[in-house]
Amino acid sequence: MTTLGDSCQFFNGKAHEKDIDAEGQFVVVNSKFISTDGEVKKFTAKQMFPLIEDDIVMVMSDVPNGKALAKCYVIEENDKYSLNQRICAIRTTEFNIRFLYYQLNRHPYLLAFNNGENQTNLRKGDILNCPLWKPSIDVQEQIVKILDEGLDQIEQAKFNIEQNINNTKELFQSKLYDIFSQKADGWEERILGEIGEVQTGTTPSTKDKTNFGDYIPFAKPPHFQENGQIDTKDSMLSRSGLEKGRLFKANSILMVCIGATIGKTGFSEKPISSNQQINALTPTNDYVPKLLYYALISPFVQNQVMSVGKSAQATLPIINKSKWLKLKINLPKDKSIQTQIIETLENLKEFCIETELNYQKKLENLEDLKKSILQRAFSGGLVKQQQPITI
Repeated sequence: MTTLGDSCQFFNGKAHEKDIDAEGQFVVVNSKFISTDGEVKKFTAKQMFPLIEDDIVMVMSDVPNGKALAKCYVIEENDKYSLNQRICAIRTTEFNIRFLYYQLNRHPYLLAFNNGENQTNLRKGDILNCPLWKPSIDVQEQIVKILDEGLDQIEQAKFNIEQNINNTKELFQSKLYDIFSQKADGWEERILGEIGEVQTGTTPSTKDKTNFGDYIPFAKPPHFQENGQIDTKDSMLSRSGLEKGRLFKANSILMVCIGATIGKTGFSEKPISSNQQINALTPTNDYVPKLLYYALISPFVQNQVMSVGKSAQATLPIINKSKWLKLKINLPKDKSIQTQIIETLENLKEFCIETELNYQKKLENLEDLKKSILQRAFSGGLVKQQQPITI
């Protein structure tokens, strides 16, 4: 056993915030760069701290329970990178670099400094005292070979599972498109303004919003959940504030109509109010309300929303009330058919959710396996057993 300070050199980065330059030729190695494995980059023309091939860079600061603290990245070439502040560089001739990377990346000793309540700032002394296992170079290379093969298998398995998750989501979207893009007998093309009341929300003053007493739900874009439900537990409107707000009837469909989450849609079984970023449709008795929710989240309608929203001469995508009520929608006239469609979609959605949860569990199992393999590697388990890893 050794420590990082006894076997490696340590370097601190320098602040680049005032020298970020999109046209610069050097990549700024910051927390975002490392946490995304080099996918997200900022550039500079000033190489304040040059990094060299086989430097290991590590994040020294992160929010409580963050995923970037002590995360590492291996520099793969010279004269391309510059080290930012709160990121350190580790250099050594006593380790195989891949072996040191596997051992140091998110090291439990360093993660223990995170109390889950305050931002963690690893000090130089903390990092220098990090314990490391240092077998011979031959043994290090043997372990790296085993880890490369085993972890590559895990990453491929994760990739396959993530593809399956995407396919599951696309299955539901594909079904929505097939249903609501058709113009079969007994179906009609209408616009939103013809099938119900269309309204835009208003935002009352802060004093009219409360979590206590007699209230109604008040919807904001962040509270639109993936399952279509609207989370209003932290956002209520007092009934006294209704004179300054706008109440939508029960079984209304709400859609975000401005900003990055444009098109996000929710369904409220209760009377509800909303802020001005949201339009609401309250259908007439000719339509089963939940059908309209599924129609509005279908690609057939969502594509119209995105097209109109992006064509607006505005900084953010936006679709105003007059354009929203003109969105086209295909619906069956027969309410019994409407009910059948809802039942079909509800069953398919339940299947997709259950399937996705199973896949997510498999991803978690693979992460546990990865941690187990790394733990064995740095306790001598892989060398002693000399067994191949199969996934």
